[in-house]
Amino acid sequence: MTDRQRRDKELPYISSLGPCLDFFWCKYWLRHLNKSIPFNLPKEWLIFKIIGLKHGKNCVIDFPFRCGIGKNITIGDNLYCNTGCVFEDEGKITIGDDVFIGPNVTLCTAGHPVHHVARNTRYEYGIPITIGNNVWLGANVLVLPGVTIGDNTVIGGGSVVTKDIPANVVAVGNPCHVMREIKDEEKQYFFKDRKFDDEAMKVVMDGGNPSLFK
Repeated sequence: MTDRQRRDKELPYISSLGPCLDFFWCKYWLRHLNKSIPFNLPKEWLIFKIIGLKHGKNCVIDFPFRCGIGKNITIGDNLYCNTGCVFEDEGKITIGDDVFIGPNVTLCTAGHPVHHVARNTRYEYGIPITIGNNVWLGANVLVLPGVTIGDNTVIGGGSVVTKDIPANVVAVGNPCHVMREIKDEEKQYFFKDRKFDDEAMKVVMDGGNPSLFK
C-alpha cells in the first residue's frame, strides 16, 4: 500500500514522494491565490477547483488561507471564513452550511505518535474533523484531530478543542468545555445584554438573507 493510500485510509503514513507532491501542488496554487486582490472570488473558486476543495454556494474564504492538500475539504453553503485560517486536511475536513469561522482559526487533522520511538519513524496521521451546520468558531480557535462539533454551537475565541462538542451550546477554554446551552430567547440579543433594534429584529425574525451577494 502506498503512503497516499495509507493516508486516505486514516492509517499511519510517511510523507514520502507521493504525499509531498500533493502538498507541493496545493501550496503552489495557494501561493497564487494569496497574492491576489482581496475577495477575488472567481480566482478563488477556480483555484479551489484545481486543488480539489469542494464547496457549496455563497462561500467566501478571505486571504491569506492555507491548507495541506485541498481535496480532503468539503464545505456546505454560505460559509464565511475570515483571514489567516489554516485547514490541515491530511484527514478529511467536513464543514456544514452557514458556518462562520473567525480569523486565524486552525483545523488540524494531522498529528504524530506520542511516544518518541514511534514518532521518530516519521509516521504521521490524518484523522477527520467534522463541523456541523450553523457553527461559529471564534478567532484563534484550534480544533484538533478527530473532533466533531455539533450543529448551532459557538466555540469561544482562543479555545483549543480536543474532544467532541455537542450541538446547541457555547463552549470555551483550553481544553474546550461546554459552558452553557444556547436558549431560544437569546435570539433577541446581538451582544451580551444588547438587544436588536426593531428594524434589525424584523430581519432576524424573517430569517434574514444568508447570502453575502445580495
